[in-house]
Amino acid sequence: MTGRGEPPEGPPENPSGGEDEYRSLVFDESFVRAARLQEFSAQERMGEHARAVRSLPGRGTHRHRSRAGIALVVLIALAFATAVYIGFRNPYPTPVGRRAEPLRTTVVPLAPQGPVPGGTAESLLTDGPAAGHRSGAAGINLPSVRRTKNFSDSQVTMALTTVKDYLVGSSLDPDVLTGGVVRPVGRLLDPDQTAQFDRSVDSPADDGEHRATGWLVRFDPADVELADPDIRVQGTFSYTEAGADTLEVVSDHTFTYALQPTVSGPHRADGASLFTVRRVLHFLLDQEDIRLHRLEVRSAYVQAGPQSCSADAAGVLRPLLAGEQADARGPAGTDPYATGVPTAALCGTLAVSSPTQGPSSGS
Repeated sequence: MTGRGEPPEGPPENPSGGEDEYRSLVFDESFVRAARLQEFSAQERMGEHARAVRSLPGRGTHRHRSRAGIALVVLIALAFATAVYIGFRNPYPTPVGRRAEPLRTTVVPLAPQGPVPGGTAESLLTDGPAAGHRSGAAGINLPSVRRTKNFSDSQVTMALTTVKDYLVGSSLDPDVLTGGVVRPVGRLLDPDQTAQFDRSVDSPADDGEHRATGWLVRFDPADVELADPDIRVQGTFSYTEAGADTLEVVSDHTFTYALQPTVSGPHRADGASLFTVRRVLHFLLDQEDIRLHRLEVRSAYVQAGPQSCSADAAGVLRPLLAGEQADARGPAGTDPYATGVPTAALCGTLAVSSPTQGPSSGS
C-alpha cells in the first residue's frame, strides 16, 4: 500500500480538518482477517465461583436418595419405639401394692385348778410369779438390730418401734384396758384392716376373725378394774424377711395385771388377784408401712387366765377374781355340721410356775 486512502463508505463524518482520536488505530485488512473472535461461557466468565444453578440428577441418583430418606425415617421410628418399650419395661419394676389380709385370732381361756389366790396388789406383784418382770413399757425391750438383705438398720429399728408402740397401746394403756378408747390401737393398723378392727370392737364374734381380744387386752369396767397401775411385762422379739419388700416381726410377751372387783364402796386391802395374758402376735410391715408408722397384724394367739373355759371372751376378757373358782362346764361346743366360718373351742389349765419362768398352760 503506497498511501492512506479513504474508506469505502466515504469520508469520515468529522468536519474537514478535524482530528479523529481513533485514526491511528486503523488496522489493515490482513490483520482483521487473522483476528480470532471467542465468546466465553457464563461459567468461564464466573471463574472459580460456585454454580448458582444445580443440574438435575439422573434417575439413578434420585432413586438412591429416596432409599436413603426411607431408611432414615425407619431408623427414627425404631428409635422412638425402643424408647417407648424401655419406658414400659423399666429394669427396676415398681413394687405391686400388697393388700393386708384379715387377722386370724385364737383366744384360749386358762382355767384355775382351785380358788384364785388373793392378796394386796403390792405383795402379789412383788412376791408372785411376775416378780422378776419389768414394769410397763420397760419390759418390752427391742432386740439387737442388724440389717437384712432388703432392709437397713434404721428400717428394722423403725419396724420394731412400731410393733412396740402397738403392744404398749393394746396391752398397757389404762384407757384401752377398761374399754374406753381404741384409737391408740386402730391408728397403727394398715388401712386394709381398719374395717375388720372396727367390726371386732363394735360387734365382736367368736368366729376367728372378729374377736376384739385378739387385737387388744380389754376388760369390762363394770366387773373389774386395775388394783395397781403397775403392769409387769416380759417377752421377746424376733424378725426376718418374708419377701423382698416385707419384714415379719413376731412378738411373744406375757402381761401380768393386778385386778380387783369394781365396787362403789371401799375395796378390801387383800381383795386383789393376778390375771395373766400371753400374746404371741405376728406382724407384717412393708416399706410403705415402715415409712408411715403402721403395721399389719397377721395372726394373734392369746392365752388368758384365770377364766372359766365356758367364758365368752370374744369382746372382753372375763377374769376370775380372788376366791372365785372356774365353773364345771367345759368350753362351748362346736357343731361340725354348721355352715359358715368354723370355730374351735379351746381351753387350758392355768399352772403357776416360778417367777423366772412365767406362766404356762396345759391342755
